[in-house]
Amino acid sequence: MDNTDNELKQKVLNVIDQVRPYLQADGGDINFVNITEDFVVNVELTGACGSCAFSTVTLKNGVEATLKKVLPQIKEVVAINL
Repeated sequence: MDNTDNELKQKVLNVIDQVRPYLQADGGDINFVNITEDFVVNVELTGACGSCAFSTVTLKNGVEATLKKVLPQIKEVVAINL
C-alpha cells in the first residue's frame, strides 16, 4: 500500500468515525474492512445494524452518501456481512 492508499484509507476512516455515533445511537456500529482497487469500501455492520432490516438503506443513504460527498472517487460502500 503506497502513501496515496494510506491517505485515502485514513480519510475513509475519518468519515466512518463521523457517522459512527449515529449508528451507535441505534445500538449498532460499523467497522472498516478494506478498500478495493476499484474504490469500493467494504465495511462490517455490527450490533443492531447487523440484523436491522433498514441497514442497507442506512448504508447506502447514510454511510455511502457521506463518503462519496467527501471522497468522490469512492464508487460504493458494501457491507460484507449482509
